Amino acid sequence: MRRDDLTIPVDGAELAAWRYVPAGTDPHPLVVMSHGFGAVREMALPRFAEIFAAAGLGVLLYDHRCFGASTGAPRQEADPWRQVGDMRDVISCARQLEGVDPARIGLWGTSYSGGHVLVVAAADRRVACVVSQVPVVSGLKTVQRTTPADQLAALRREYYADREARMRGERPRTAPISRPGSESYAWSSAAATGTSYRNEVTLKSWDMFSEYEPWPFVERIAPTPLLMILAREDVRTPVDDQLAAYATAREPKRLVLLEGGHYEPYGPRLEEAAGHARDWFVAHLRR
Repeated sequence: MRRDDLTIPVDGAELAAWRYVPAGTDPHPLVVMSHGFGAVREMALPRFAEIFAAAGLGVLLYDHRCFGASTGAPRQEADPWRQVGDMRDVISCARQLEGVDPARIGLWGTSYSGGHVLVVAAADRRVACVVSQVPVVSGLKTVQRTTPADQLAALRREYYADREARMRGERPRTAPISRPGSESYAWSSAAATGTSYRNEVTLKSWDMFSEYEPWPFVERIAPTPLLMILAREDVRTPVDDQLAAYATAREPKRLVLLEGGHYEPYGPRLEEAAGHARDWFVAHLRR
């Protein structure tokens, strides 16, 4: 296995990527991977990529536009629909890489990108199979269930004020992704050591999060094989909403429930989560 640096041109930006090339005979299958809300590729994902590559799967792991080593402005802006569009462009790039079998492209996403892969797999029949880990299935439900109503009303006033300020030419305002004392802050603080991660996104990112709804796409994924890897105690992206979304998916599909919360698949249960995903990709991408 070797790892190469790539730059992927997309509309208005260049995405920084690592390509993992497995040992073995070409052409080989390839898995497109990206991280969640505001995270960068160095945060736990190289281990997933290594596990996939050791099983004979190529990997293309990239930073979303406006984050990490990728270009794009304004910095730290997570626009879900632009990220979905970029993901489809990365698939186009992957299919043209030397040594890759364009008919065997898999898709892996987690948290925010776990929602993206549900959308892309439903819309893009070039995807041969998909793994969605602890996904955002409903931005609005997630926000409503994690934010008291009075706080949410106040936040929306801030979002609207920021949109109007940006229209006047002012700089985008930002807000933390997570705050001290939270599960998210504890994980990101440890995982981000030595990376370019910044614990902030634009206010517009949070506004767009609340209107992002991957859920309706789930029933359209079939006949593309779908694996969802969930955490039983996930409250960051509530597991009961994920299970309800999974119930709308058609066969072929499989559900894996891990013990623990939202961040367990990146830490104590990483090997377990990656193993399930690897086996799914091997079953559906390897010949």
